[in-house]
Amino acid sequence: MLRLILGYLIIFLGHLSISFSNDYFDMAVDSLGSPTLFSGGSGVLVKYPHLRQPARRIAIILILCSLVLAIFYAFEFAMPVWFLGYVLTGNLLGWFYTAPPIRLSYRKLGEAANVFASGLLIPGLGYLVMRGVIDANGLIFSIPLMLYGLAFIISVEIPDLEMDRQGHKSTLVTRCGRGFGFRMVGLSLILASAFFFCMAWWLANNYPLEFRFLALASLLPTAAGIIGAIKQPLERQPATHMVNATIISLAAFLILTDSYLIVLATH
Repeated sequence: MLRLILGYLIIFLGHLSISFSNDYFDMAVDSLGSPTLFSGGSGVLVKYPHLRQPARRIAIILILCSLVLAIFYAFEFAMPVWFLGYVLTGNLLGWFYTAPPIRLSYRKLGEAANVFASGLLIPGLGYLVMRGVIDANGLIFSIPLMLYGLAFIISVEIPDLEMDRQGHKSTLVTRCGRGFGFRMVGLSLILASAFFFCMAWWLANNYPLEFRFLALASLLPTAAGIIGAIKQPLERQPATHMVNATIISLAAFLILTDSYLIVLATH
């Protein structure tokens, strides 16, 4: 249990730092519009600009805490040397998502960075801290998780189209428009469901997971994605409502999946 908790804290601290660094480095863009339920930043620094420097310091402290904890973890649980590089890569990716000079989300690399982090980096680290290795069994979920990561990042870009364009942020949605964004979200979610249905057929008797349950649960976000791809609302308000529904359904699927995995692990 200690191994799990400390491993999760490494991820949690690094991930939490992104909330502060993104608000800090995206403040100019966020000031051009208003935040939504899932996009546009928290709005805290826009409203209270005197908190900008403290937010930056907190982000740095959280990254340092994540790295220090990773060093302790590596010694305590005899992790391979590259484990520290793995954690460092994750923290740097989160920092430079918006931080200069790299600013991935401003250089057409935001989607790729998010797909890599949500599909490989974060779940891979979770598997690594529990098993001590990353193998084929640990990577089996990388395909749907990358697809869900792509659907998520495009979804949160959709409401921010106008302000991101004003702020010269080069996202897929600012380049191709909301309609294309909704189509990509729908396609990503359909492909993720298709993966689970294929696994239910292919690995039905060779893997300790009930992929049929995961496949059926995945239809929640897929249904929302299909509706969005059909309607393709182009105005900000209806597009935001559609995005909120999609992300909420995706969160519901993840909660169901996590609950199932917890029950499976404890029984």
